[in-house]
Amino acid sequence: MKIILPVAGKGTRLRPHTHTRAKSLVQVAGRTVLEHIIERVLTVDAEELIFITDENGSQIERFMEQHFPELNCSYIVQKERLGPAHAVALAAPRINPGDDLLVVFNDTIFVTDLAKIPQLCADCDGLIYSREVEDYQRFGVNVVEQGYIVDMVEKPDRPVSRLAQVGLYYLKDGRRFMAYLEQTIAAGDTVKGEFYLPPVFMRMIQDGHRFCAPEISAWLDCGKSETLLATNRYLLAEAGNGCAGTVENTVIIQPVWIAAEATVRNSIIGPNVSIAAGSCIEGSIIRDSIINADCRVQGMTLTESILGNSVQLLGSLRRMNIGDDSLVELE
Repeated sequence: MKIILPVAGKGTRLRPHTHTRAKSLVQVAGRTVLEHIIERVLTVDAEELIFITDENGSQIERFMEQHFPELNCSYIVQKERLGPAHAVALAAPRINPGDDLLVVFNDTIFVTDLAKIPQLCADCDGLIYSREVEDYQRFGVNVVEQGYIVDMVEKPDRPVSRLAQVGLYYLKDGRRFMAYLEQTIAAGDTVKGEFYLPPVFMRMIQDGHRFCAPEISAWLDCGKSETLLATNRYLLAEAGNGCAGTVENTVIIQPVWIAAEATVRNSIIGPNVSIAAGSCIEGSIIRDSIINADCRVQGMTLTESILGNSVQLLGSLRRMNIGDDSLVELE
């Protein structure tokens, strides 16, 4: 199996955290988004991981060499921003006859058992993983009849389906899929100047190829700050206690993750807080937040906050003498 990971894109919804780093290297629950994805795809026997990158590709390459040196990885730069289908098509020279494919986009962390792929794909040509959602109007959805996808509708006005596509795809015949990608691009089948995957799949369906839409257990969006914090809460709750750092005179309200090289003193931490290596927290109250590497936080109260690497956030204690019937607002 070959695994294609399109990791290009500016990640504008996650700014300022993506001004200086690739969006897949943003941290959540103690690991980068990319680490969470790689750990999940390694449950299958992958011959090669093919990364489709942009100008931040060197960051991805250095990260993989440092954290997953044993993996066979290749890197292809998407020089033109022509959409996700165009990005996947760039991997065509690396797909050989007999290769099956897993395509994983990096805005979401999925929870599903990829080891079940042979069973799920026994009588079809591919899998377009899905998740039932209430706000179907925001997504491209799969319309399923008798177990197979018969149509795909982008942001439907009415509930023709609630099965949203989650950015995780399996193709039994990788070369054939690449041929259909090339057909779609040659035909100029774009939406606002970009190539997307649903038109590719619809060409295949119209030619008689069959796709199923298995549901994943959880779909964890990492594309913007509020959903990144929600994903942080979910993953911390799943992982349980993870306080490996130096903790002194501090109240910990689980779930909390503190890296082995982090220090926390005289504070109240949690729930739903991850603190990365090299950070030092003193005299602070923090909940529902992500603190990245090498930060210093002193005398602060934080909630629903994300601090990038090497941030210094220094407050001070206040001394007050307040009488009856007073109102004090501190902003």
